[in-house]
Amino acid sequence: QVQLVESGGGLVQPGGSLTLSCEVSGATISSLTVGWFRQGPVKEREFVSIMRSRGSGSRSYYGDSVKGRFSISRDNAKNTAYLQMNSLKIEDTAVYYCAAGMGLILSSIGNGGAYKHWGQGTQVTVSS
Repeated sequence: QVQLVESGGGLVQPGGSLTLSCEVSGATISSLTVGWFRQGPVKEREFVSIMRSRGSGSRSYYGDSVKGRFSISRDNAKNTAYLQMNSLKIEDTAVYYCAAGMGLILSSIGNGGAYKHWGQGTQVTVSS
């Protein structure tokens, strides 16, 4: 019942910025752990970032390769999560997938196998 639709991918120059969106249907986004994984050519699926509700607020987590450059956020009214990508590098080129799950323990958040719901992906290409 939960469906995820990504958008915002495209071509950007190194050092540029891009924002991805993940629209969630079938569940309230604040009830889910929602975030992003990516898979580039000849690479394994890689954890990028997730956000989950903690009390009245939320907590965000990032993979080491994107810390300080990417920021995750959500708009509860729009039931949409975002990934703001800055200072993009050629090695950021990948298909980016939105993922969502429930009841995840902290040690599982970086494991793609723990997420039940996935979008179809959006291509991000960083090139001059």
